[in-house]
Amino acid sequence: MHALLRRYGDAGTPLACVPLAEGLLNRGYRLTTTRGAFFLKHHLDGDHAAIARQHSVTLRLAALGLPVAPPVADADGSTVTVLDGRCYALHPWVEGRHHGGGELTRAQSRRLGTLLGQVHTCLAQVCPQETSASPGAPEEGPGRPPAGPGEPERDPGAPRVFEGPQGAGQDAAADPQDTYALIEELLVLVRRRPRDSFDELAEHRLVERRALLERHAHRRPAAAPARGWVHGDFHPLNLLYRGGEPAAIIDWDRLGVQPRAEEAVRAAVIFFLRPDGTLDLAKIRPYARAYRRACGAGTAELAAAVHRVWWERLNDFWMLRWRYQLGDHRADPGFPASAALSVWWTRAYGSVRDAFTD
Repeated sequence: MHALLRRYGDAGTPLACVPLAEGLLNRGYRLTTTRGAFFLKHHLDGDHAAIARQHSVTLRLAALGLPVAPPVADADGSTVTVLDGRCYALHPWVEGRHHGGGELTRAQSRRLGTLLGQVHTCLAQVCPQETSASPGAPEEGPGRPPAGPGEPERDPGAPRVFEGPQGAGQDAAADPQDTYALIEELLVLVRRRPRDSFDELAEHRLVERRALLERHAHRRPAAAPARGWVHGDFHPLNLLYRGGEPAAIIDWDRLGVQPRAEEAVRAAVIFFLRPDGTLDLAKIRPYARAYRRACGAGTAELAAAVHRVWWERLNDFWMLRWRYQLGDHRADPGFPASAALSVWWTRAYGSVRDAFTD
């Protein structure tokens, strides 16, 4: 720690360094020094150039007035410090807390939509005019297991941490034939172990999802529509509030070029997912209206995004892959609501689409 802080001339002497429990892909610490508090991030993927590019973007976004927490530069002007082959970044500590959609009022939901629309608009100003490929790796497919705990994510370009899509490529929607094979593989793993209530639920949802997908396989969406630069991981754990207002959008590791409206839909699905697996459409409606106004997205663009994210969810089993393929149980608590969502969403498809497009 002393060696790291020596790179920063005015960061002070370390007094305490406390690991943070939140976060799945990197390691974070609250670092207290004689000069104050900082957020120290250990980037497990170790891609120095990519991290520096992300930092450059956040600095430009801050200049446009977005609530971000740009990195601190060291004595040489670099925002990425490499020690023993590991990449670190130092950020100012932002006091605040995370809010799920259940804690947000409708007015705050509207401001959330405006904020994400502003993110997309500002990114279009400060990032290269690139619309055909993301700087990250291709999205992960159904047959490729996600990274394990403590291991860098294999697909840093995938849209988000909690519900990564399983498309065959950047624009292709998931192939149901691949999903059927994954379901069979997971069922074998579920059935061969001593069973508990989670295993019973997992088996039920896998069988249920297979039948659901068989009925709706003809609805596989076409190639992705309009693309743009996106945060890539916009969800409650990456947004800090101070009081009732956003204080900082954090964790820009998945910055990349993707269909922008899909990020708006994915974010809403995470923020406004209820414990019973339904969505709070009364809050999604003002959120989506504000998003469309802020970035100029049309209703057709949002409708296409709703369809693609619905399909994505229908083919998505990343939580079960973590549990049964990797022995990683960190995502288990989110599985009941997430798995129930696909069933409810399919039944309420028109209502969900209307909430995003009214």
